[in-house]
Amino acid sequence: MKKLFYVLALSLSTINPALSNPPATFSEAKVIAKQKVYLDQASSTQGDLYCGCQWTWVGKSGGRIDAASCGLQARKQETRAERTEWEHIVPAWTFGHQRQCWQNGGREHCISDDPVFKAMEADLFNLYPAVGEVNGDRSNFNYGMANQVAPQYGQCKTKVDFEQRAAEPRDEVKGLVARTTFYVFDRYNLNMSRQQQQLLMAWDKRFPVTPWELERNRRITAIMGHPNPFVTKERSWTQGYKPVGDGVVMGVTAKSAQSPKTTTASRSESAGRIIGNSKSRVYHLPKGCPSYDKVSSQNQVTFDSESAAESAGFRKAGNCK
Repeated sequence: MKKLFYVLALSLSTINPALSNPPATFSEAKVIAKQKVYLDQASSTQGDLYCGCQWTWVGKSGGRIDAASCGLQARKQETRAERTEWEHIVPAWTFGHQRQCWQNGGREHCISDDPVFKAMEADLFNLYPAVGEVNGDRSNFNYGMANQVAPQYGQCKTKVDFEQRAAEPRDEVKGLVARTTFYVFDRYNLNMSRQQQQLLMAWDKRFPVTPWELERNRRITAIMGHPNPFVTKERSWTQGYKPVGDGVVMGVTAKSAQSPKTTTASRSESAGRIIGNSKSRVYHLPKGCPSYDKVSSQNQVTFDSESAAESAGFRKAGNCK
């Protein structure tokens, strides 16, 4: 079994990105997730993310929960408890607040002006069908332990501690949740608290990769063009892990490829290509910035203008004149 796991991991790591077709928007991602990842899971024993409930598909990407399949009882919102919603395992609020676009105008501004945020919002690895009410109650809370909270949703084992603003998912998905969170923070160069790292590392160790998590990873890899390296064991999260940020570079590149010809206004912002450091999230101008030619080639991201760099979440180096 172990040999098979590593053979699968190797095959996933050699997927050709040119043959993949990742969704460009959250709306598109939900439809693709239904059709190519979860279509046969509605009536499986895996169930939804938080309660393990089965459901029936409704419309392009919606679903109606079978409460009897999992012993679900609504806590407060019966109508919302009857439907599935698409949960961002790492909430949009969490990754959005680490982007400059959110500070400039919230989620709508990010969707319209930040290609990296759009990539994060549409990333299939971070999406999973969930009972609507539990999804709403979880809100943008971090994952945590809710030992003092009594069952809230009948036999559903997920608990939400509203006072501590924490959500504890059922044991069956704690490993998946941890490895998905590692993936998002690693791929999009996000900062994670020490406490959150410690908890998720414990879940990753205690709840190893399951056959379904491997299969889910395989299906999503075929669409996205890359695997979750924390599922395939190509990467391992340790305390103080430094995110790679490969999704940040790809998101900026995608914007550059789709942008119209540079205007006179944008050319005037810089006399040459602006170089950003994907690790420090700092950018350097070709004139007036002494560290312009000192950024390691493996960490370089180029921009046509300062506004493009700042839109991608970068800030000007402090030693620029």
